[in-house]
Formats: sequence, structure tokens, C-alpha cells
Amino acid sequence: MRRFFALRVFFLSLVLASPGWGEDFAKGFYAYSEGDYETALAVWLPLAEAGDAGSQFGMGLLNANGWGVPLDDAAALTWYELAAGQGHAEAQYNIGVMYQNGWGVEQDDAKAFEWHQKSAENGFPAAQRSLGNMYANGLGTDVDRSRAYMWLEIAAMLGDSDANFNREGLEPSMEADEITAARTAAAEWIEKFAALHPEVPIERQ
Repeated sequence: MRRFFALRVFFLSLVLASPGWGEDFAKGFYAYSEGDYETALAVWLPLAEAGDAGSQFGMGLLNANGWGVPLDDAAALTWYELAAGQGHAEAQYNIGVMYQNGWGVEQDDAKAFEWHQKSAENGFPAAQRSLGNMYANGLGTDVDRSRAYMWLEIAAMLGDSDANFNREGLEPSMEADEITAARTAAAEWIEKFAALHPEVPIERQ
């Protein structure tokens, strides 16, 4: 069964691919997007071995899903960790997903929370939504509805439509001043993020 899907979210990989590797990385991405995983593998593997974070992430995806290679969670985790060590936000998120679901690792909400937090701080909306849900439900951390609302608000502003629904579900259990404070904290985070990443579209709430 396919467990990781990444086409639209490959934007972060393209941003993180170094100028020296960008053109070759894009060839691998085009092949990947067309379902030509063997070509993607052939392009990405030497780039990944040379240290390109985007290609390391791509190798993680191929191994995690069994696309172009036998499904191999251990190899996927190794490649994700290499990319994550270079600050690749989606690789950090996918490691969190592996720990959250016990895919190739022992299920561990605390580790999932740790990796989702790293990814969320690096601006990945799906991780921000997951982090918000973990705060809301006390998974891997204490229940904190204000932090949950803040991260769901941030995820929504960065384009995660599911975060809107989850955030609205929190409102009946929160006081008006808690919601206002969480929105203020989210706005402050977004302003700092936007200053560092002007290329990222933001939907103001």
C-alpha cells in the first residue's frame, strides 16, 4: 500500500536543492511526477549520495512506497534522516509519520511529536496541522488547546485546508481570550516566517 504521497509538497525539496544540483534534481522530479520511478531513482541516487537534501528526500519516498525499488522502511528512514539533518522540512515530517504509525520503527508518539515540531517550525503545513492535533489530544505532549489552535491557524494560513476544520472544532472548548491570544501568536509567527520566506504564499485569516 502506498503510504506517502508527495507531489504538491515537493516545493520544499525544490527550494532546498542546491543550485549546482537543481537542474538534475528537476529531471528526477519530472520523472517521479510522471510515475517513471526507475528514472527518478537513477537521477536521484548519485545526487543523494553526494549530499543533495532534495534527492535524499526523494530516495526516502521511493523506498518508503516501494516505487522503483523494493519497499524498505529502514532505507527510507536513513535517507529521510540525512535530508532532515539538513533541515528538510518534509523529511522531518515523514519521520514523524513513521513514528506516529510504527512504520519500520517502534510506535512512539513522543518522537513523532519531536519530528513534527521540527518540521512545523521549518514551515511545513501538514506537520503544523499534525502538531496542532497532537497538542489538542495530548499525543506525545500535554494537552494545550492554545498551542493547538496556534499551529492549526498557522497551517491554515500556509494553505492546509483541513487545518481550518480542526481549528474550528477547538473553538467551543476555548475562552474568547484564549482564541485571541492564539491568533495573535500565530500572526506573529507568520510574520517572522514570511520575512524569511517571501516566496511562500500566505492566506491571511
